[in-house]
Amino acid sequence: MAYMTVNGVKLYYELAGDERSQEVVAFFNGVMASTSSWVFQRKVFEKAGFKILLHDFKGQLLSEKPSGPYTFAQHADEARLLIKELGIDKVHIVGTSYGGEVAMRFAIDFPERVSSISLIDSVSELDEVLRLFVRGWKAAAGERDATRFFWEMVPTIYHNSFIERNMKMLQDRAKALEKAPADYFDGQIALYETFESDVYMTDELHKIQTPTLVVCGEDDILKPRKFSKIIADRIDGAEFAIIPDCGHVTIFEKPDVLNSLLLGFIMKHSR
Repeated sequence: MAYMTVNGVKLYYELAGDERSQEVVAFFNGVMASTSSWVFQRKVFEKAGFKILLHDFKGQLLSEKPSGPYTFAQHADEARLLIKELGIDKVHIVGTSYGGEVAMRFAIDFPERVSSISLIDSVSELDEVLRLFVRGWKAAAGERDATRFFWEMVPTIYHNSFIERNMKMLQDRAKALEKAPADYFDGQIALYETFESDVYMTDELHKIQTPTLVVCGEDDILKPRKFSKIIADRIDGAEFAIIPDCGHVTIFEKPDVLNSLLLGFIMKHSR
């Protein structure tokens, strides 16, 4: 397990793929996720010859969890410092949900470090329904009951058809969460507070000049397609794709369709 301390925070990271490649894909996690969540995407990009960088943001499973809330600017800067210390010049960022929001902040603040960004089920602002979802998660996390927390989260992020087909997998994930470290929920609460207080960046999206792909599950009830359309409309030249029969966790629910979109887009913008 590899760790690096940046800005006084210990971050967990992994490097994979072709270490000689100058084309690096950095995967930015969703709020409840960790580096292992990218298993379906990682295999495809390894096969295609890319170098791959994964890391947990502060507050996430394997990284340090200082008191929050944080800011998206802090997450972006810590990712920049990690990339710099690893001797990487530029990255293609693939971010899902919270990770896509960090990716936008990164592209606004450090455009010289970005080759492209791919934003999956992300937002640049809140509405009251999304705010209430997040507050519900925060309340559930505060109870420190892993099983109850997991099953309260499931219907907000997965499509009904996915739940029906994958109940055994979901049950296994619920059991696995019971083994999470004691500070897991402290980190989750800090991240939810960060999201609610700092996600708004719609008015800055015009600053993003890097090639951008925006992807949304058609039936995402947590972060509906209207939010992805706001992003795509505000970023000049952004490509916009909607995946049918898919909820919020596109990286699990429709990995084959998503991987085709991601790989084609990133190959097109590779040096």
